[in-house]
Amino acid sequence: MPSNNSKLPPSKIPVFTTVKSYREWRKQAFQAGKSVGFVPTMGALHNGHLSLVRRSLAENDLTVVSIFVNPAQFAPHEDLATYPRTLPRDLELLEAEATTVNSDVRAASAVFLPTVSEMYPSGIVQNVAEQKGTFVEVKGYGHQMEGASRPTFFRGVATVVTKLFNAIQPDNAYFGQKDIQQALLLKRLSRDLLMPHPESENVHIIPTSRDPADGLALSSRNTYLSQDGRRVAPTLYQALRAAESAWKSGFSKSKCIEAAQAVVDSRIAQAQSRGLDVKMKLDYIEMNDADTFDVLDPEVRKEDRDLVILSGALYVDKTRLIDNILLGNTEKVLS
Repeated sequence: MPSNNSKLPPSKIPVFTTVKSYREWRKQAFQAGKSVGFVPTMGALHNGHLSLVRRSLAENDLTVVSIFVNPAQFAPHEDLATYPRTLPRDLELLEAEATTVNSDVRAASAVFLPTVSEMYPSGIVQNVAEQKGTFVEVKGYGHQMEGASRPTFFRGVATVVTKLFNAIQPDNAYFGQKDIQQALLLKRLSRDLLMPHPESENVHIIPTSRDPADGLALSSRNTYLSQDGRRVAPTLYQALRAAESAWKSGFSKSKCIEAAQAVVDSRIAQAQSRGLDVKMKLDYIEMNDADTFDVLDPEVRKEDRDLVILSGALYVDKTRLIDNILLGNTEKVLS
């Protein structure tokens, strides 16, 4: 039975707040032989999330969307308390999405909206040293790239997604390329833990959704940006594109990174000369092996690698933006 919690906003889509109630619904789907697609989110939905929903609607009989702001993937100094929470609008956006497949009109079938205590029965605190209970770690793949800046992040992601996969039992799951390390790590997690729902090949990575005007990767955290911050936010993507162009031209990795850094430096100078009330600080731009996530040697060139992850993070005031471009045979990971 869907939740009858009167505190929830009205929704035409069944909303389940407990694993037990959701599993009753899932049992019926199993019995009816219906395929289930799954889109995990932290809410504050935008068109990037909705593109994943549309893909699931097109490929599955039923589609489940989860909304859960996971405390285990936020360090104590990060933005858990202020992370945007827009549940009424999220539900409205999901209600408005529909896809027709062979004259069958499909819309989101269920929303899984668990509480923190439902997801973490043993309790949860943000300080890893003080945590008790069961946690999941994908060893050797979480300390590079984003993990170098956020050392406990992927432990939190792997833990919550394992729980969500166990609860939802999807046939297919959908993740965005914007969080490429996360998506690839979760494919590996599904494979290594021999998960049947979903199997690793059914963890799908969908290309990043971008603002059509300036290419900024869509993100819930974009709502933090000031007006001037939004004007300079595409800097990271522009820097990555410069590195991509250098790579395709045959330059070494070190020269590609220099090209990206030059773009960032130029945009910072431009913002200052125009009197914009914004500060930019580059966290990193790096090129990593798409399988191991290991940092590439400075002299590596495109002919040496089949697929490379070019990624970066940029602070715009206090907002940390991330983005990436896949260089090479993207069909190996995007599906």
